[in-house]
Amino acid sequence: MISFLQIDRLTKSFGDLLLFNDITFGIAQGQKIGLIAKNGSGKTTLLNIIAGKEDYDSGSVVFRNGLRLGYLEQSPAYPTGLSVLQACFYSQNETVRLIAGTDQMKAWEYEQKAKQILSQLKITDVNQRIEELSGGQLKRVALANVLITEPELIILDEPTNHLDLEMTEWLEGYLSRQTISILMVTHDRYFLDRVCNEIMEIDRQQIFHYKGNYSYYLEKRQERIDTQNTEIERANNLLRKELEWMRRQPQARGTKAKYRIDAFYELDKKAKQQREAGNVNLDVKSSYIGSKIFEAVHVSKSFGDTKIVEDFNYTFARYEKMGIAGNNGTGKSTFIKMLIGEIEPDKGHFDIGETVKFGYYSQDGLQFNEQMKVIDVVQDIAEYVDLGDGKKLSVSQFLNYFLFTPEKQHNYVFKLSGGEKRRLYLCTVLMRNPNFLVLDEPTNDLDIVTLNVLEEYLCNFKGCVIVVSHDRYFMDKVVDHLLVFRGNASLKDFPGNYTQYRDWKDVQEQAEKDAETANQKKLSPIPDKSTRKETEKKKLTFKERKEFETLETDIASLETEKAELETAMSSGTLNNDDLLAKSERIARVINEIDEKTMRWLDLSEFI
Repeated sequence: MISFLQIDRLTKSFGDLLLFNDITFGIAQGQKIGLIAKNGSGKTTLLNIIAGKEDYDSGSVVFRNGLRLGYLEQSPAYPTGLSVLQACFYSQNETVRLIAGTDQMKAWEYEQKAKQILSQLKITDVNQRIEELSGGQLKRVALANVLITEPELIILDEPTNHLDLEMTEWLEGYLSRQTISILMVTHDRYFLDRVCNEIMEIDRQQIFHYKGNYSYYLEKRQERIDTQNTEIERANNLLRKELEWMRRQPQARGTKAKYRIDAFYELDKKAKQQREAGNVNLDVKSSYIGSKIFEAVHVSKSFGDTKIVEDFNYTFARYEKMGIAGNNGTGKSTFIKMLIGEIEPDKGHFDIGETVKFGYYSQDGLQFNEQMKVIDVVQDIAEYVDLGDGKKLSVSQFLNYFLFTPEKQHNYVFKLSGGEKRRLYLCTVLMRNPNFLVLDEPTNDLDIVTLNVLEEYLCNFKGCVIVVSHDRYFMDKVVDHLLVFRGNASLKDFPGNYTQYRDWKDVQEQAEKDAETANQKKLSPIPDKSTRKETEKKKLTFKERKEFETLETDIASLETEKAELETAMSSGTLNNDDLLAKSERIARVINEIDEKTMRWLDLSEFI
């Protein structure tokens, strides 16, 4: 394989904070790598270093000569005055600039490609000024900019943020089909699993490489941790023996073998390593919640000609966990803001139960005082956290559960990474003991470790949950049914998770296509004799007809198995090994369904 990028012995720190030390890795043609790490471990910093936007302490970053590089930043910016279309060609890629400026035919092709990609990303006004766009729209224009420049290596920092589910699935398919190399940071685990063929993890300032997708990474990472824990246990046992030796005749220490003294300190260092990556403990008590939660009574809301809901009625049940899905702009955030009283409906009302205590996590985030210390932010809310059964946690202990070490707790907020600020915000929401959580895009900027435990917490939460998220994995694991916003006040209440809804939607769309095809056949003129003879030649053989009947049975059986696997995987009761096994099996089942369905469709044309 052709080497595109080689990084050797790279070290980066901010003051006393060491992000990574002497890390070495390369990226070659065809590799699609997902980069995983806890918030604050340096994922975005590493991408910025590779893109030349940030310095490093030591080491080297070497690209192949003439390599075309594309970089999607987490928060992109463009000069004011550019139109959307001009921003798509605002590039450091000299080849693209030359083509756009001199080769009219090529420039026209690039412009058409840009418009196609922008259309998929729901950006329709290519003449709109860049400064008029929202942050989400700007991120999508930047994504289009990266994709149309035909890079050989593309670096993506949270590419699915600000994309709705439909756009995410389009981008997933687009990147899977392309031959470009990718280095990507994302918390979207389905996206990781389906796009990337390798995973790199930053852990304790080092790089660990896994030659497989996200499912493979989960398995091999656990093996690494188990091995590491065994080594630490062995080091602890040896340390106890060495400690006895070091304590003997302390006055003669100068005569002891130097290699044994050095070995002692090495053992001491190894024994003090954490056995596992820090985990978040979210076992916080929720307030009592009564049987009446809320009722939506004839609720209507519009903005100009855009209808959000119209004469909407719904009774929310105790302990219900609802996911809200739909394309951007269909009114998901407006709906939950009406529920919690931030926006008034045009007509109707929400009747909220007396015992309901909302905990609202907004996608806009909490505006912290950047000059406050982390611990002071939380102490302004409460001095302790009630865990129930008479158990309480101090603010410092509570923050420690959220991966804020004592040192971090006394840092100023402005020193935190974007993901760490999100985690602090989540902490401030949950510590108030709500019994009804309303979470608007909670997965943005959270690392996968935090997401795993948040999902576990929500599955066991003794209260109600409404979650708006484009993270399909998160939705599948947490919610028991969906409210899908389809635009123009059309809502679908679906009894299942997102993957089940997507499968149902595919079946519905296929049924509509079949009905349309059948209708067209009815309206078609009677074929002449030559056409009838041609049709007769294409009748199925006996063997093909038998195959067709078998396929119908096989597909039905596989669909049943797929539904059972999805139910098991979203139950929250599986251990890592079972989850991995079912994840691998469902991938094979989906492939079999696709293959058999394609064959069934081929044969069905001649029935």
